[in-house]
Amino acid sequence: MTFEQIKSEIQARKFRPIYLFMGDEPYFINELTDLLSNTILPEEERDFNQTVLYGNETDVPSVVALARSFPMMADHQVVIVKEAQNLSKIEELEVYAKNPLNSTILILNYKNNTLDKRKKLYAEIDKRGVVFESKKIPDYKMAGFIAQYVQGKGLSIDQKSSQMLADYLGNDLSKVSNEASKLLIALPPSHRQITAEIIEENIGISKDFNNYELLKAIVEKNIFKANQIADYFEKNPKNNPMIVTLVVLFNFFSNLMICYWAKNKTEQGLAAELGLRNPYMAKDYTIAIRNYNAFKCMEIISLLRIYDAKGKGVDNASVPDGELLKELIFKIMH
Repeated sequence: MTFEQIKSEIQARKFRPIYLFMGDEPYFINELTDLLSNTILPEEERDFNQTVLYGNETDVPSVVALARSFPMMADHQVVIVKEAQNLSKIEELEVYAKNPLNSTILILNYKNNTLDKRKKLYAEIDKRGVVFESKKIPDYKMAGFIAQYVQGKGLSIDQKSSQMLADYLGNDLSKVSNEASKLLIALPPSHRQITAEIIEENIGISKDFNNYELLKAIVEKNIFKANQIADYFEKNPKNNPMIVTLVVLFNFFSNLMICYWAKNKTEQGLAAELGLRNPYMAKDYTIAIRNYNAFKCMEIISLLRIYDAKGKGVDNASVPDGELLKELIFKIMH
């Protein structure tokens, strides 16, 4: 089941006896756990019927004993095991998973790892409960995630603004959620759209000089604009670290290599090929295909690796990041 499917099911109060939330992205695990914690029981019943355990502080017999007990004057009890990856001999939960108590909702948070899918415990939970693997969102899909997140709050955000936030915040979803929440609070009641101007005012990212605009200038071969932005980055290195710029460029040109072999090179075709949420997000790729051939794209990817190493001091004793970036941009665009 997907995150949205599980979320909808919980909101409809259709609960399963066991939930296993696992994977290397804690944001989705926390969101689903909090939703269950706040939905299953009314607040006045939680003191007696909701228990939180930690994997390194408990053991399987204790979890099973608690799960097999009955709720006090309520329809359900909730048992949450956080850091379940630290629970010794977790596979022994298989006995309970084969015959779970319907009045108990057992939630296992298995973070930064996944339960071995070949184990019987995994199969039993998958058969009678819900297994959700929470995966990191690739950097190049973050703008789409941010747009969807904002829309889920009843607001809108344009492509430039969502990409600005993605480039600045990376794929740390907790950080994205926190910053987006600040923007939502900052919006006046009559204003329902997050814009580049609002981001600049509240987060401090320049609406004109950022990685989104730099990438756009490079894609369109706008040399003057690219150099303008590089100058700004050089003067404001703290807010514009070169490593972030290199990641943005590397993700784009790596995806561009895929586009050369796509059968359908329209915006719709490339969006489907790259797994983008909106065909409009593929517009830059259609422009880049015209301005850079596949051989140049391979050369650019190689250059990005070289300048990443130089930025870390390899074959470079003294050239600062600002000059390295200008040099890289020149080689990319010529």
